[in-house]
Amino acid sequence: MKELIKTLTETYGPSGNEEKIRNVIKDLVTPYADEVKVDALGNLIVHKKGSGDKLMLAAHMDEIGIIVTNIDDKGFIRFSSVGGVSPFILLGERVIFENGTIGVIGVEKIDDMKELKMKRLFIDIGASSKEEVMSKVKVGDMATYYRECNFLGKNISAKSLDDRAGCAVLIKALQEVENPKYDLYFVFTTQEEVGTRGAKTSAYSIEPELAIVVDVTICGDTPEGEKIAVDLGKGPAIKIKDMSVLSHPKIKQLLIDTAEKNNIPYQREVLDLGGTDAGSIHLTKEGVPSGGIAIPTRYVHTPSEMVNLDDLENTVKLLLAVIEG
Repeated sequence: MKELIKTLTETYGPSGNEEKIRNVIKDLVTPYADEVKVDALGNLIVHKKGSGDKLMLAAHMDEIGIIVTNIDDKGFIRFSSVGGVSPFILLGERVIFENGTIGVIGVEKIDDMKELKMKRLFIDIGASSKEEVMSKVKVGDMATYYRECNFLGKNISAKSLDDRAGCAVLIKALQEVENPKYDLYFVFTTQEEVGTRGAKTSAYSIEPELAIVVDVTICGDTPEGEKIAVDLGKGPAIKIKDMSVLSHPKIKQLLIDTAEKNNIPYQREVLDLGGTDAGSIHLTKEGVPSGGIAIPTRYVHTPSEMVNLDDLENTVKLLLAVIEG
């Protein structure tokens, strides 16, 4: 799991530019699949044949990022966000473009941190002119955080654990499943961070009878943190609701009963903000009973997101217990 997480998190793949991460995942899953295809929006759809209902298992492979909007005459790059990126997190960070170009994010002179807005930031790639920058970076190019994956005891810190952690869980489940009771579709979706777009089109194509989304969730266990009953290291969180979905009672109870039957530690996730691919999947065509498993994660949407190795392993166990009955 450690090696898998490191590989996935250190691979470039902002929303709409998932080709690199998709190719990495494709190589990992193809030996275990009956069919692998890429749809029109770039979703990776992996079919593992079974005799039961169609069960769609989804995790998004895109990550948040930034996109170049302008390059000035002195070679400084202006940008806007792709997904939920905070200027307070970006300040002083290093970012990397698809071609490997690295830049540092600086800020104009401000007298009060309240003045810190995205429009006051810029990227410095060490160039001295617009022409020099444009030989490496163009308007419309995207960058992501430039960070390595680190292991801190039982915890893992990296960028893009949202949702490469979920992708890792799906990959491990696919590799380990032996007797599925469902006809399984493992879907690694695109453009979740900008509106769960890939989930919408892939679910429309698959027409699943059931769906389970594996994504991350915030924790409430840090000093003065969010008031949410989810702690790092206490097991996967079974989704009850968020702003995009009320988990279908059938899926919610299936996950709870399976966890209790197999003595897998679990928590319950009730969010009054955010959403996941389940928000789009459950509204597909005539509707799809949908729910989710959330991986507890500290510092979401920062370059140092943190998950717990035991939580990842228990999420895999829960998913396998569900799909094998």
